[in-house]
Amino acid sequence: MGVRGELFSTRVILQNRTYFFNVKENRAGDLYLNIVESKNREEGGFDRQSVILFAEDLQEFLKGFDESLRVLEKSVREQRRAARAERPSRAEKPARDEKPARAGKPARTADKPARGGRRTESAPDKPRKGRPPQGEKRMVVRKREH
Repeated sequence: MGVRGELFSTRVILQNRTYFFNVKENRAGDLYLNIVESKNREEGGFDRQSVILFAEDLQEFLKGFDESLRVLEKSVREQRRAARAERPSRAEKPARDEKPARAGKPARTADKPARGGRRTESAPDKPRKGRPPQGEKRMVVRKREH
């Protein structure tokens, strides 16, 4: 037996709370689960809440817990669906207006790339310099000097 009848202990650390799950044995030999929530107080110290569940009561507790989880998960799914339904789809989104050209400068066009950028349109029938068209092998021919 461990300290104060503790047989097993684990903890789950979240952002502003820590949960401890302790399996303990009392002086009469009864096993129980002690669930402790601990959170920081703004003025210092901790707030602790504790729930004790005896081994013989765990099955009924778990039935209620599972039922509560199903309701909670269903509510979360429905909230997500509602949030997605409120957001406009891509087809419904209004088109962005093009930014007007700055004073003294012409607007950019597809023919004239942004400074330092590449042109986005390329001729499909014209292969890029130094590379063979896709699917074709490159032959290297060298001239011999006599």
